[in-house]
Amino acid sequence: MQNRPVVRFLDRSTPPHIITLILLAGMSATVMNMFLPSLQNMSDHYQVDYSVMSLSVGLYLGTSAVFQVMIGPISDKVGRRPVILWGIACFLVATLGCLYAPNATVFLAFRMCQATVAVAMVLSRAAVRDMFDQAEAASMIGYVTMGMAIVPMISPMFGGILDELFGWRASLWALFGMGAFTLWLAWADQGETATKSGKTLRQQFGEYPELLTSPRFWGYSLAAAFCSGAFFAYLGGGTFVGEVVFGLSTFWVGVYFGAPAVGYFFGNWFTGVMAQRMGINTLVLIGSLINAVGVLTSLLIFVAGYGTAISFFGFMTLVGLGNGLVIPNATAGMLSVRPRLAGSASGLGGAIMIGGGAALSMLAGALLTPVSGARPLLYLMFATSSAAVVSIVLVIIRERRLAGAAR
Repeated sequence: MQNRPVVRFLDRSTPPHIITLILLAGMSATVMNMFLPSLQNMSDHYQVDYSVMSLSVGLYLGTSAVFQVMIGPISDKVGRRPVILWGIACFLVATLGCLYAPNATVFLAFRMCQATVAVAMVLSRAAVRDMFDQAEAASMIGYVTMGMAIVPMISPMFGGILDELFGWRASLWALFGMGAFTLWLAWADQGETATKSGKTLRQQFGEYPELLTSPRFWGYSLAAAFCSGAFFAYLGGGTFVGEVVFGLSTFWVGVYFGAPAVGYFFGNWFTGVMAQRMGINTLVLIGSLINAVGVLTSLLIFVAGYGTAISFFGFMTLVGLGNGLVIPNATAGMLSVRPRLAGSASGLGGAIMIGGGAALSMLAGALLTPVSGARPLLYLMFATSSAAVVSIVLVIIRERRLAGAAR
């Protein structure tokens, strides 16, 4: 195991402190979900259908996926620090654009530009892999994302409160303030962790096939993508279920909406404690099964005719728990397939996960109607949860074959 790096907080000549990594990852997650309780009020303001404003989730995720493909090789080439600083600065400009957008089309355009904040999520994970080996990286990523879970756990509730008190723009002003603080913190503490590549950007992008031809990279990436796909579908349809199907107020949608983050917190805590003992594959498999069981149980309750807001949002806690086990461990796995390409692997793996999430969130929004209730969303979530189980089982089978061939 490599020696732990020397870290001094607010000293950019040393690697970043874990507090900085937690807040970077948390900022990215907050941008995705803080304003979701305001979607209906935003639709009313711009005089468009709810489905139009719900595109702010799918378009953001889709653009984030595109950015993540580019972030990895660029950061492997020029370093993590400058990419993080420029990405957050662009996010601040885009947030001002959202605040002063005259119509829904302009708002959605700037919302897509907000996706530059994806650098915070991608490169906080890559920085961890720069500093630690695979097993310890999984543990550290678990701790980073455990802390990150606190932010999205409370941000929808906070966004709902701001909406009721000050209107829907209040959430965006809060994001701007948090983004400005995160930019300062990254500037003050984000020491460089990557060994800069001497290759051109074309050569950096040319190394993607090395990752794309690795069955293990695909297995880990798809396990993370399908498991998180259930959560992204929830992002696209959960607000509709709360407000339209169950008639909850904006405040209570914000309160209930954070249910997955509770499970996500504990899943990441368990990863931080147990990753080096149990191994990443075991934890990914357990997490995928928990995710699938949570969705299936909720679905069966609705099929039986007993579905309520409590049952719907309550079982989303298991979705969060499963994701908390799967994402940090699958991420450590995909980054360790080719350690010298950690930045590229983080970006490409994140793009696969987020790109799939974008499609699922938009599909969920399109499937739901007041008549359909929550069942179409739960069917979609169960399908993706089941696919995650298959993906990690194939990885385990592949590694056993490789181990057998090496004997």
